[in-house]
Amino acid sequence: MKHTRLTAVLLLGAILFGLMGCADGKADPPAETLPQSTAPTEGIAPSEEPEEPVVLPENSVKEADFAVRLFQRSLRDGENTLVSPLSVFSALAMTMNGARGRTLEEMEAVLGMSAEECSRLTKAKLERMSEATENLRFHLANAIWFTDDERFTVNADFLETSADRFGAGIYRASFDETTAKEINSWVRDNTDGMIPAILDRIPEEAVMFLVNALAFEGEWLDPYFEFQVSPGDFTREDGEKETVDFMHREEHTYLEDGDAASGFIKYYKGGRHSCYAFAALLPKEGTSVSDYAASLTGERLLRILSTSRTASVETAMPKFQAECGTDLSEVLAEMGMPTAFDLDNADFTGLGTSTVGNIGISRVLHKTFIAVDELGTKAGAATAVDAAAAEALITEKQRVILDRPFVYMLIDCETNIPFFLGTLMSTAE
Repeated sequence: MKHTRLTAVLLLGAILFGLMGCADGKADPPAETLPQSTAPTEGIAPSEEPEEPVVLPENSVKEADFAVRLFQRSLRDGENTLVSPLSVFSALAMTMNGARGRTLEEMEAVLGMSAEECSRLTKAKLERMSEATENLRFHLANAIWFTDDERFTVNADFLETSADRFGAGIYRASFDETTAKEINSWVRDNTDGMIPAILDRIPEEAVMFLVNALAFEGEWLDPYFEFQVSPGDFTREDGEKETVDFMHREEHTYLEDGDAASGFIKYYKGGRHSCYAFAALLPKEGTSVSDYAASLTGERLLRILSTSRTASVETAMPKFQAECGTDLSEVLAEMGMPTAFDLDNADFTGLGTSTVGNIGISRVLHKTFIAVDELGTKAGAATAVDAAAAEALITEKQRVILDRPFVYMLIDCETNIPFFLGTLMSTAE
């Protein structure tokens, strides 16, 4: 059965660099006899005590603003872009619990909330979003690996908070090739194999990896059938044309951003507690995607999504697949948290300490994957009558043909917050 699949992995590490402790500036390699991490560390488990839930909409503008700023900073001229603000937010929120002083202040400013707010919000999302039904899978997971090198002392409170607030699995390991395989295996398992690996090696200076994995798989509420798929031209911003299969269908939720852009929302079959949707915004003719993206703010994006209206929308969307991989260190530093990456001055003493040198973030590795195509016939048959019933009540007609570069996102319909946000500049894989 065909379906839409999305996944993202964010990994923060290598965390420790021995800049001041050793004569050659490097830590000794771990001994071969050190045990491998085959199960979570004993004694670290989520608390059983109930906690007052966070009302997600209260922080919607702050969340959306972080998502938009991360997206804008990640854009590359002429290239497809795809980031998962939820994955990045979750991993940074977990890391913030180990930050202190100026490092913490900068991270809070970038995320737009205090460490406590971020922790509580992420916990609420974990509890609400991790679900699976016959038609929908949304999986959000966190894990921490830390070295068993005796020169590194981990903060037990940090691990307990990570397990309690973020549901993180905690692993103590020897940080050799076997550990890299374990981390990659965890990533592969938690993304349904869509991202087979995040690490190529374990740097010898590393003491901790904080990993977030996010996988989404959903079926369209209104699927595309074979007769609705036909070849057409997708025109890139440089004028070059690409032949690709377009999926045609009448949708019923229209988006409008003044005279700047128009678009539509296409829903997935909902889960137990909420629904999710694909949203696309097509800049007006003559406006580049980068210029349009630069004009967005979190508040503006929420306004666009929350003021959608019912209409008969003739749409065409290319079938496409895209994957991106990048180190977000420079992006996050430019967003306002450079101290975390300053290996001399970063303050992560709440995370742990080392006799080798100061602790700071070295890399923020982010990988994403998306495949958008028509849905299997079985799911489509269940929703065809609903679409016909809705059409009878609609008189307004609109047209949005995504045959040139556009902005797209996957959103949580309860808050209108995008958990994936990207641009399609080319359909070539």
